[in-house]
Amino acid sequence: MILTAHQPVYLPWLGLFHTIAISDLFISFDQVQYLKKDWNNRNKIKSQQGPIWLTVPVLTKGHYKKRICDIEINNSLPWARKHWRTIKTAYAKAPHFSKYADFFEDLYRQKWDTLNGLNLYMLKWFLQTLGIKVPVRSAGEFHFKGTKSTLVLDMCSQVDADHYLFGALGKNYADLPSFEQAGISVHFQNYIHPVYPQLHGEFISHLSIIDLLFNCGDESLDRLLSDNVNQAHLRDRNAL
Repeated sequence: MILTAHQPVYLPWLGLFHTIAISDLFISFDQVQYLKKDWNNRNKIKSQQGPIWLTVPVLTKGHYKKRICDIEINNSLPWARKHWRTIKTAYAKAPHFSKYADFFEDLYRQKWDTLNGLNLYMLKWFLQTLGIKVPVRSAGEFHFKGTKSTLVLDMCSQVDADHYLFGALGKNYADLPSFEQAGISVHFQNYIHPVYPQLHGEFISHLSIIDLLFNCGDESLDRLLSDNVNQAHLRDRNAL
């Protein structure tokens, strides 16, 4: 069984969906400490002026002691209305904008109290829309122990995973001998970002998944998986 995990992200980039698509289980790691100015509450889209940030304002008092799942959205600011207006302005002329517009209009009309609730709701919709049928579970369902590499190893043990897919930065902290001793194959993502038809001038990579969806529609999954490793590669212990 191939396992991967990641912290909840607002409007995630393509690489996250690649790791989920080639895994058998995804764990949303919402129990770790919230990090300010990370990807938990913001991401980039492409406008006529180039890449711009969409940031969900959060109540940051005491956030150094709070887990991601406990972070509240600052709804005293009109962030949702601004985000939807910005998205419409940027993508109204995209080929597939109308196909998905109703979902986002409804999403931004709702009141979201927690960042994790918003991110998880969006993630599940993105996965369904892309056609990625991989179970999503919250780390809060378990009692994982340890930090960094030992935490990942404990996670693998508790869900009976025999392959773990790290992000590219996992190389900085993964204790490979301990995984080998436990009989768990370790892989590190090396995502090859696709180039696809895009509005507003020259192609820009590493944007939110909505940029791909609005521009490529039903072809989005094939685009984001193209030229990258698949499950068969991961299950071959010598492939990576």
